[in-house]
Amino acid sequence: LYSPFTTSQNINIDDVFKCDVPSLDTELIILTNGWYYESKSQPKLRKQNNGIIIGSLLEAMTQYPELVLNYFGKAAETYTDELNTINQALMQDGLFVFIPRGAKLDKPIQIINIVVADESVQIYPRHLIISESEEDNQLLICDHSLNPSPFIMNGTMEVFLKDNAKLSFYRMQNAHNHSVQLTNNFIRQSKGSEFHSVFITLHGGTVRNNLWVDLMESEANCNINGLWLADKNQHIDYNTFIRHHSPQCNSNQLFKGILDDEATGIFSGKILVEKGAQKTNAYQSNKNLIINPSAKVRSKPQLEIYADDVKCSHGSATGKLDDDAMFYLRSRGISHKEACQLLMFAFAGDITKQILIEPLKKEVEELIDKRLRGELSRCNRCAISCS
Repeated sequence: LYSPFTTSQNINIDDVFKCDVPSLDTELIILTNGWYYESKSQPKLRKQNNGIIIGSLLEAMTQYPELVLNYFGKAAETYTDELNTINQALMQDGLFVFIPRGAKLDKPIQIINIVVADESVQIYPRHLIISESEEDNQLLICDHSLNPSPFIMNGTMEVFLKDNAKLSFYRMQNAHNHSVQLTNNFIRQSKGSEFHSVFITLHGGTVRNNLWVDLMESEANCNINGLWLADKNQHIDYNTFIRHHSPQCNSNQLFKGILDDEATGIFSGKILVEKGAQKTNAYQSNKNLIINPSAKVRSKPQLEIYADDVKCSHGSATGKLDDDAMFYLRSRGISHKEACQLLMFAFAGDITKQILIEPLKKEVEELIDKRLRGELSRCNRCAISCS
């Protein structure tokens, strides 16, 4: 049985940074079991001189109720999703960020979302991000577990980008094989706004990432990317829905999966172009690499178009490592195992190059390399084994 977790636990920060959570020069925020982790260096809520507000969502509801309630639940209200409904009913705490027009974060915000419990737990974090700023602000979430107890995490994030606002968002998922991670991400964009995101799923028993993007007004742009690495009996599921409401908007999607053993990967992506959303440019691509014939991929790219002056395309391709490329590498004295790893790493490169924070990009590339070599799950500095 899974029990709701009701309190935040004390943790040793040194344990968090032992191995596989990127330790970067960021504004660091810790969530433990869905609760905002308060400390001397991390107060519940703080307002900076430039008007930026960062802290606990529950505390923000108390101190800034009008601001929070003006947005809370609004990005998700047009969609019927059971996971989000459950999250809204059982939510614990999460992150609140408000960035006013003209303000810029001193550093990227990095959320370390840690699960640490001695028993099976259910966790329901919720994040609310509001940006009015034309500056390119950056947000990173790292999902991590510190012990092997089973858990279910059902998290929701709502992002509101006002006129000409920009946000780059990154999510890294690295939990053990007894975990269930469910994320619901709702993005609502106003005129001229830009949203750039990269999801990296390194480990997890069952992972489902849902992304809903509403391009509400003209000249809004979104670029969303995802990479998952799965082996053993892992199940990774990505679902995207990009809705073009207004003319002259652009969306790009690129998702890639590498699957081994008896792992399962699912990609279901839909682009909806509403009537009147002329001059739309929308592109979607899903590519998958099967290492073991027992692995399975189900890919379902979709287009639904009600305007006649648009440029839209979608595609999907799944296959094995290229025989000619393998022969080329082997003929130059590279072992079969090393050649496989080189080709898989190159395959992942189309996604990692979308990471615009250079130190984060290097960290992620190192983690992917370790994962492909089978080292990430048994690194002797990790708190747990991911196997």
